[in-house]
Amino acid sequence: MPRYKAIVAYDGTDFFGFQLQTKNGVESARTVQGELNKVVNQMAKKPQPPIKVVGASRTDTGVHAFGQVVHFDFPYDIASDNFRKGLNTLLPRDVLVKSVTRVSDDFHARFNTHAKRYIYRISTLDYTDPFKRHYTGHFHWHLDVDRMKSALPDFIGEHDFASFAASGNETATTVRRITRVELTEKAEEHELVLVFEGNAFLYNQIRIMVGVLLEIGTGRRPVHDIQRLIAVKDREQARFTAPASGLYLDEISYND
Repeated sequence: MPRYKAIVAYDGTDFFGFQLQTKNGVESARTVQGELNKVVNQMAKKPQPPIKVVGASRTDTGVHAFGQVVHFDFPYDIASDNFRKGLNTLLPRDVLVKSVTRVSDDFHARFNTHAKRYIYRISTLDYTDPFKRHYTGHFHWHLDVDRMKSALPDFIGEHDFASFAASGNETATTVRRITRVELTEKAEEHELVLVFEGNAFLYNQIRIMVGVLLEIGTGRRPVHDIQRLIAVKDREQARFTAPASGLYLDEISYND
C-alpha cells in the first residue's frame, strides 16, 4: 500500500499524550494517535486489519505540537492536498494536519529522525493568566535571565543525561547530543522562550532541564550546576520538572 507522511499540530490540553492507550484491547483515554487512527481508517472505509498511524514522538499529557510527524500505509492513492483536507474535515478542532506527502515504503516517522526541536514558553507574570494557563509554564518568582543564559552552553554537546531522565525512561542509553539551546525574552508578552534542539531527548528531559534552569534563575543553584548534574548521573538531584503546558514539539528533521 502507498505510505504517507503527515505533519500534525495539536493542542495537547485535553489529550492524555500522543500515544494510544488501551485497556483490555479497548481505547482507555483520549490521545492524538487515537484520533488520527479513527479518521485515517474512516477515510479508508474501515479496512481489516485497521491502519495504525505511527508517530515520531510520544508527547506527554498536556504537551502541544506544531510539527509532530506521523506515517501510515493507506489502500488508496489520493492527491496530497485532497488527503489533507479530508482528514481535517473529520478531525476534532484541537488537531490539525498541516501537510500530507507520499513517501517511500522504507520511511519511518520514528526511526528515521535526524533531529528534534522543542520550544518551552515560560510565563513570568506574578499571577496565572487564565488565557495562558494551558499554553505556558507559569513561574512567578523573579528570574535572573543573565544567569540562565550563562548556564545554557553547559547543555551543548554529547553527554550522559541520566540526571535529566524521569523514571519510566525505557531507552537503552541516556546519552544524547544537544546542538542548540537558546533563550529569548519577550517582555511585552511577559514570557521567556527556550529552544532546545538535539538528536533525541529522554522521557521528560526538556521539562527537567527547564526546571534546573529556573532554579538557576532564582539563585537556588549555582550558574554552572548543570555540569555537576551531568557528572553525577543522579535524577534525585534534579527533581523539579517544569509543567507540561509550556512544552511544544516544534519540528522534526529527517536524514533524507
